[in-house]
Amino acid sequence: MDISKENIDKVGYLNENFKIFHIKDMKDIKFDYHHHEFNKITILISGDVDYLVEGKSYKLKPWDILFVSNTEIHKPIINPEKFYERIVIWINPEYIESHNYGDDLFTCFNISSKNKSNLLRLNQTDLDNIKNLLFSIKAADNSSDFGHFILKNSLFMQFLVLINRLSLKNDNTSDGVEYDETIHQIFNYINENLNKDLSIDTIANKFFMSKYYLMRKFKSQTGSSLHSYIVQKRLIYAKSLIKKGYLMSDACIECGFKDYSSFVRAFKKSYGVSPKHYLDRINEFEKNPFEIE
Repeated sequence: MDISKENIDKVGYLNENFKIFHIKDMKDIKFDYHHHEFNKITILISGDVDYLVEGKSYKLKPWDILFVSNTEIHKPIINPEKFYERIVIWINPEYIESHNYGDDLFTCFNISSKNKSNLLRLNQTDLDNIKNLLFSIKAADNSSDFGHFILKNSLFMQFLVLINRLSLKNDNTSDGVEYDETIHQIFNYINENLNKDLSIDTIANKFFMSKYYLMRKFKSQTGSSLHSYIVQKRLIYAKSLIKKGYLMSDACIECGFKDYSSFVRAFKKSYGVSPKHYLDRINEFEKNPFEIE
């Protein structure tokens, strides 16, 4: 099923409530671990792709659905010798929050985190329903008929309700996912203690291993250094605090940096702007172009 008339430019940013891309390409691109300001759903159509999310590795099959929240660090490993075709859906978290009328439309993302699996694998009937909704959304988006914008948004709400219902009844939480249990526990420990001492020595002692073994094991399992992961997660947390109105000094302490100068250096190195000017330039910052995985 083609949900678009043609493949769109694969470099962009989210300046809408949601955006749906249908992409097919064959490129030799190496991604680093990263995160987005928005929540993302990736639906593989074809290709040879391993998707790494927070230390878990997913060997995707055609029409697998992968949920990645705006706080999860991830990267795809793509075989450049095969066409990589996928549907990518970007969702503005504030848009979802404004439409939570008693039921949390973040549930599908929360379930993926709770069950240690970002993957949803559907039967053919449920998958056909998903395809039909995506086709209808794209048709409304391409239309100029009366009420097309309202129709597009209402159809997308139907899509979110359906994908959440399917996530709630899904029981294949361990299908297609590989991860090391110790590394998974370390990920959880880091994410639950961002404002505390997360030195390599402290984590190594917590999990009864030498720090050198810990660093090697973490690197081999995730492709990222332990220090780099901790800094990225603290900065993601810092951005959320700044958006909530925290003072820069309070955000620095709350996200676990030892001193303000190291916080500013890390923030500016990652995002190209100081914490002090982040809110002033947030629209510009979030429009930095990047390749769509």
